[in-house]
Amino acid sequence: MQRTTRLISQRQALEGAQGWHRSAFEDVAARLAGPSFPCVFSRNAFRKELLRLVFVESAGPEDMRRLAEALTEYVELSNDWDGRLDTSYPLVVMFSAQAVTAHGVEDYHAFGWRVLQELHRLDPAPWPGDVGRDPDSASWSMCFNGMPLFCNMSTPAHRSRRSRNLGEHFVLVINPRERFDVFAGETPSGRKVRANIRERVHLYDGMPHAPQLGSYSVGALEWLQYGLPDENTEHTENTDDTGHTGPNAGCPFRARTAAETNRNS
Repeated sequence: MQRTTRLISQRQALEGAQGWHRSAFEDVAARLAGPSFPCVFSRNAFRKELLRLVFVESAGPEDMRRLAEALTEYVELSNDWDGRLDTSYPLVVMFSAQAVTAHGVEDYHAFGWRVLQELHRLDPAPWPGDVGRDPDSASWSMCFNGMPLFCNMSTPAHRSRRSRNLGEHFVLVINPRERFDVFAGETPSGRKVRANIRERVHLYDGMPHAPQLGSYSVGALEWLQYGLPDENTEHTENTDDTGHTGPNAGCPFRARTAAETNRNS
């Protein structure tokens, strides 16, 4: 019996998407098809029809459960990766306009973090032991089903930072953390790739890349790179509602402790 899939291929969306699914997909397609779009990896994936898609109707429990099932399936697909760029499938998660109420970039980012927190609550696997649980850790990354991920939040409220605007819907672009390390990690070739992309960002946005961008595990905090502000401003320390002061005070994500995971398993 063929397994029911929650993931939609790029070809399926092109041939069959309707309503807001169609308009959201066409928004993303228009950006990625443009020769000046700065992320060469996303452009390559789009050109070769590698995208995997999920359309989320609401932020309610049932739709979040379906999203978690789709992400579980995506991680299982990604576990079989053979290391080639042409088999690297990004996951593009698009949310309906009714799913999120937002009046600016910060509201969209807050919604995105609530989605990631809910996905963590629904995560079927424990947090990997070699990944930091605290966003203040240089080794922290969002994890799901045992896999570290990088989650790019793109919003319709981004005006200056056009590279983080994929149309009229809130979009999460999710990739396994490993792929960034392979193609754009701390190696001479990886640094060259990052420099090229950041120069393309400068040209596309009309301003230098965000100061929050850095390289994983060498000092740059990963969570700051998930949702970038519309203008180039340094992240400043503040005090959160627990009284903690530090660069991660603004990160709302909280990973379950090992004890909590054991109690819930």
